[in-house]
Amino acid sequence: MTDNAPFAFTHENLEQAKRIIARYPAGRQASAVLPLLDLAQRQNGGWLSRAAMEHVGGLIDMASIRVYEVATFYTMYNLKPIGRHHVRVCTTTPCQLRGAIAVVDACRTALAIELGETTADGSVTLAEVECLGACVNAPVVWIGDDYFEDVDPARMNAILAALRKGEAVVPGPQIERLNSAPDTGLTTLANTVR
Repeated sequence: MTDNAPFAFTHENLEQAKRIIARYPAGRQASAVLPLLDLAQRQNGGWLSRAAMEHVGGLIDMASIRVYEVATFYTMYNLKPIGRHHVRVCTTTPCQLRGAIAVVDACRTALAIELGETTADGSVTLAEVECLGACVNAPVVWIGDDYFEDVDPARMNAILAALRKGEAVVPGPQIERLNSAPDTGLTTLANTVR
């Protein structure tokens, strides 16, 4: 799909959009812009064309420029086509302190692309993002809708290889850690049921 191609929600997505808009009080439909942009992006192959943003604006009576302002502010919206897998590496200070730059370098080497580029086969787009809010499990990589935590170059290479082969990958901590518990194991509430 190109930036100039027409866009309209499918019947199913239009019904979903109506349900989303109905969550907001009369006169406040513009508050639905975030979930509607997400819905449009998912329908549009992972990115927002100008036509998609204008369609969303029309549904909620929001000026196109206001929709563009929202879409350009948040890193969760992509304003150009991306690969089937969008690999976003957090490089904020906590992740850097725990090896994020080595993870970025591993991605660049394994994929033979730079940050902001997509592999020639269209399988992976690589990006750098700011804080993903999972600092205790740094470094963190966001792929699709999932976080991969406690990633190091070897684990990142394994994840990328699996993605490119179409194999399932398990999100969450990539080490023996329960969610965000200390990587040394539980120190309190150790007898609780998991």
